[in-house]
Amino acid sequence: MSNAKSATDATFADVVLKSEKPVIVDFWAEWCGPCRKLGPILDEISVEYSDKVEVVKVDVDANPAISAKYGITSIPAVYLFNGGEVQSTVIGARPKQYFEKEFADVLK
Repeated sequence: MSNAKSATDATFADVVLKSEKPVIVDFWAEWCGPCRKLGPILDEISVEYSDKVEVVKVDVDANPAISAKYGITSIPAVYLFNGGEVQSTVIGARPKQYFEKEFADVLK
């Protein structure tokens, strides 16, 4: 089960930058093994913290413009946006507790 949404080059501004809530953005790709391991962890966060944060996935292969804008060179790259600005970044797959600690300001 997941509340995660998808964003594209065309919808990123509306879905992420204009969001009322903080947004955790998962920059990923289908072929990326660590990305596939991270997916279920972010899905859990999207359900458990749905009242506090949005989780959005961006396929870097299908959305090169937004990936280039944020300088995505390694995936998975997880960015926390708050008020349209990047507040925090995590590069690489990490356990759920790591994300809960890293993004504690918006998850509490």
